[in-house]
Amino acid sequence: MFDGFALEHIDTGEATLRVRHGGSGPPVLLLHGHPRTHATWHRVAPLLAADHTVVCPDLRGYGRSSKPPTTADHAPYAKRAMARDCLALMRHLGHDRFAVFGHDRGSCVAYRLALDAPGAVTRLAVGDCVPIAEHLARCDERFARAWYHWFFFAVPDKPERAILADPAAWYGGSKEAMGAEAWEDYQRAVHDPATVRAMLEDYRAGLTVDRRNDEADRAAGRRIACPTLVLWSEHDDLGDLYPDIPGIWRAWADDVTCGTIDSGHHMAEEAPEQLAGALRAFLAPERG
Repeated sequence: MFDGFALEHIDTGEATLRVRHGGSGPPVLLLHGHPRTHATWHRVAPLLAADHTVVCPDLRGYGRSSKPPTTADHAPYAKRAMARDCLALMRHLGHDRFAVFGHDRGSCVAYRLALDAPGAVTRLAVGDCVPIAEHLARCDERFARAWYHWFFFAVPDKPERAILADPAAWYGGSKEAMGAEAWEDYQRAVHDPATVRAMLEDYRAGLTVDRRNDEADRAAGRRIACPTLVLWSEHDDLGDLYPDIPGIWRAWADDVTCGTIDSGHHMAEEAPEQLAGALRAFLAPERG
């Protein structure tokens, strides 16, 4: 995986992130979702690295990045904290301004980074995501049935016990779909009790501090100023839950472009060429 990429563990001040980086050209930060690691990008990153510097970390708590102790308010696993890690990481690597694409939970970190550090983010892309506050404001029976894990993961202790009883059955995936090395990296992560607990803290923060941060931004009229690309998987359920995904994002961002990827939820693994093509078109200098 990641031929020609460097592998490092970088101290960001609040956490130590495992990160792959390589390529040359304008920098782009790729942020994975739950329960993946940075290895989910192994088919996409080399395609982008032809004309971009590509940075792929494990988010704090995930993979082999560090797992800071949590607190009663879950703030160490807030998207704001993860965004601070990412900003410090990019500055450590010499990138004061950069584009960012996040998928799933990584999208929540990506849009939080664009809101909290607008001077650093040149372009934002999100995959299979609407803002956390929008999900919760629209929560109905359909959402609760389809995405019940948001609420189960918030329960203390019990989800850890359920997942760790049989992580492979809980999370699924396959070596054939993911690639052997990515699969092995993912398996190490989901079988590690500390990683599972930290990943659940991500969701616990989502229902509490992350929601409050989103709502505070909306009340204050803060918006995403940079060009924003919104992608969603054609064979996943986000589009079924929200027929007006573009409208949702236009309430948060000034310049929104939308598109779909012909894949299930894990678009980077299932449709890497199409995803990389969409990102390269969005990141192209001629877009202005």
